[in-house]
Amino acid sequence: MARAKEKDSGSGANVGYEDELWRMADKLRGSMDAAEYKHVVLGLIFLKYISDAFEEKHAALEAEKDQGADPEDPDEYRAENIFWVPPKARWSRIKVQARQATIGQLIDDAMVEIERDNPALKDVLPKDYGRPALDKTRLGQLIDLISNIKVGDVAARSKDVLGRIYEYFLSQFASAEKKKGGEFYTPRCVVKLLVEMLEPYRGRVYDPCCGSAGMFVQSVEFIRAHASGNGNGGKAKGNISIYGQESNYTTWRLAKMNLAIRGIDGKIEHGDTFHEDRFPDLKADFILANPPFNMSDWGGDRLRGDKRWQYGVPPAGNANFAWVQHIVYHLAPNGTAGIVLANGSMSSNQLGESEIRKALVKADLVDCMVALPGQLFYSTQIPACLWFLARDRKNHKFRDRRGEVLFIDARKLGFMADRTHRELTNADIAKIAGMYHLWRGEKNVPTEAVDGLIVYKDIPGFCKAAKLEEIEKHGFVLTPGHYVGAAPQESDDEPFEQKMQRLVSQWQNQQNEAAKIDAAIAANLKELGYGE
Repeated sequence: MARAKEKDSGSGANVGYEDELWRMADKLRGSMDAAEYKHVVLGLIFLKYISDAFEEKHAALEAEKDQGADPEDPDEYRAENIFWVPPKARWSRIKVQARQATIGQLIDDAMVEIERDNPALKDVLPKDYGRPALDKTRLGQLIDLISNIKVGDVAARSKDVLGRIYEYFLSQFASAEKKKGGEFYTPRCVVKLLVEMLEPYRGRVYDPCCGSAGMFVQSVEFIRAHASGNGNGGKAKGNISIYGQESNYTTWRLAKMNLAIRGIDGKIEHGDTFHEDRFPDLKADFILANPPFNMSDWGGDRLRGDKRWQYGVPPAGNANFAWVQHIVYHLAPNGTAGIVLANGSMSSNQLGESEIRKALVKADLVDCMVALPGQLFYSTQIPACLWFLARDRKNHKFRDRRGEVLFIDARKLGFMADRTHRELTNADIAKIAGMYHLWRGEKNVPTEAVDGLIVYKDIPGFCKAAKLEEIEKHGFVLTPGHYVGAAPQESDDEPFEQKMQRLVSQWQNQQNEAAKIDAAIAANLKELGYGE
């Protein structure tokens, strides 16, 4: 297969054939809705992954049978964090029967057996391949397609081949599903920016609306990428404890599979975060979240006296500040949080939201605000921003930042990855995060990422550290554009007389060109019998 061109983007380099694999799989979808087809495809890819890993280990044990190895002992696999795959569920058996009319039921049976023998996957895998509405010919073709890629052997796992394919497919399904996809998929570059700013090296990491678990995947990737400088030998295991909750059952299953394919342990619960908080006593060191924008049907009327509303009762018609206060409530004494919200959260005066925002600022919880570029999200054109909150800003890990908020206007950053979607580059992410780290008083921030700066300074049009008094003058509106000002214009040292002569000459040339064009048009019309 042709290798896709890699680019410096926050999405990370492709493994080379995700787009081609997607196009081939999408052709097999036919008239099936993307939301339904998603689970058909991702379930099969997951099954292929655990089968690849299993079969590689099975072959190694076969070669060691004379030394006492038992290829059919499940403990041999579990000892190396490889899922045990029962004989009837192995991909080799599924592949040879891919064109049989009973293939759907065969896959369902395989999923049931895998869940039975691997408690971590209980109630997670899709088991509706046998339904009459699913075209079994197309299903067989999809199995043949997936059979041609290795996603779970040692070489593929070292390159995170499945992780890349899985993530790419999630993004493509989000694009195809529009709003429905956007309920769970956060663009990789946005997640990476959150993680790079918060730096969750160790501790409890929580996402109250975890979707397909992208925040956790990126947190672990961050630790692994920075492991050499932290004395942990490149390993992320044991540094963080993961807690997540997701209200959509099918999305919760995706999250469980997404973590399982990467060997990440986490407590991911299913349920409504507002009405069935599965972690009522959790105090997290880091919270990362992308709640549904402007959620109106969250049942706020039934929670008017909730203990989480310490800064004001959120309006029943918009959950933005319910999410913010839920997150503040679950922050540890030294905890920090990064939240993706609609831009309206920074300036809305409706239904008491301005009073809640004012209370949060006065409580010294708001650390940094980032305005994002448009067109980053697959599901909505609503402009978005990032809120960064910190429980302790007086001088715990960083400098004393009380009475001050950093504003970053990143709306002009990024590039158009395609006709409709924008992405932040790795350089963009490094610049935004680096400026935040400088402002917090951190050391060893790469100077090339922040235009050569070694200490923080305001940059007109990009960033401004504003005092509480200035924020109060703006009515506690937190839109970065109100604070950073305009970028400096290029200097114009050209003398007035010289500039006028140049502009007049330019105008005359344009007039002459226009006259020539008019004459040519008139001549053409005359030849065609029109005009004089």
